Amino acid sequence: MSSAERILVVGPSWVGDMVMAQSLFISLKQRWPGCSIDVLAPGWSGPVLARMPQVRSAIEMPLGHGQFAWSLRRRLGRSLAGQDYSRAIVLPRSFKSALVPFHAGIPVRTGYLGELRYGLLNDIRSLDKDVLTQTVQRFVALGWPGDAQQPPPTPAPALRVNPDQQGVLMQQFKLAGPSVALLPGAEYGPAKCWPLEYFAEAARLLGQRGYQVWVMGSKKDAAAGEIIAAGSGGGAVNLCGKTRLEDAIDLLAASVAVIANDSGLMHVAAAVDTRVIAIYGSTTPDFTPPLTDNAKVHYLRLDCSPCFKRVCPLGHLNCLKNLDVARVIAELPGVA
Repeated sequence: MSSAERILVVGPSWVGDMVMAQSLFISLKQRWPGCSIDVLAPGWSGPVLARMPQVRSAIEMPLGHGQFAWSLRRRLGRSLAGQDYSRAIVLPRSFKSALVPFHAGIPVRTGYLGELRYGLLNDIRSLDKDVLTQTVQRFVALGWPGDAQQPPPTPAPALRVNPDQQGVLMQQFKLAGPSVALLPGAEYGPAKCWPLEYFAEAARLLGQRGYQVWVMGSKKDAAAGEIIAAGSGGGAVNLCGKTRLEDAIDLLAASVAVIANDSGLMHVAAAVDTRVIAIYGSTTPDFTPPLTDNAKVHYLRLDCSPCFKRVCPLGHLNCLKNLDVARVIAELPGVA
């Protein structure tokens, strides 16, 4: 492939996976500095992709998660047929995710076999989960030849930060530093979530140490944010649902550290080089670690972990409840 060729990447549907996909984009640019990378992805991902200098443009996939819509995917593919893409890399492993590059007539269409995608893909890779143990490795490997040595080198994501917008947000929400951000949400389910009363206690103790505590997340996390703020003794500001995704990037970059479940915002924090204190319960850092050297991971490795369930199948959630607050915040010194 020549340095100037154009690549279409069909991106993932989750915030954390999209951040990890930047490792693929960086790897492609390292191999072919002049290549152009466009990413087909859900509309919410545009602000994240805009913070990745490797991406030329984001193309919105106008469908919700799980929608098949064959005819719409065919029309979208045909609309891209004149864009001279030489290669497509399909990160999701579903049948439907390979339809747009197929209908666009892109000559080389790379992806894992997934849901029997013979014909839709013509550069089909087998996935050896014993070798490619991490999600990020599986993404980056698709940008290398099929016979390349595995696992591939995986450069860390690095999102751009807007300092001017940081200042606007700090003024808008009357924020100050030094701050620690608490990220209590996790899209997959409660088995990934450290108890709210633990987050509240952490907020109270951090406030006593001189930190302003920001509770951050989506509108779905607003009620959890209120519980944490109410239990913090006035030491926490609930920003859940009040900021956009691009705002979260800038505010997380302004924080001294974050305490986070295994979540999309945890990966955002890692990608802006903020200190990440990551908490794992039903999932494992062996599969989706924070992609930064600036992290402390708390994971108990119980016999029942990881179960990868949305709700604790044993009903006790010991993988998270046995992670006490003092242990999690131990490395954060007082600043008062």
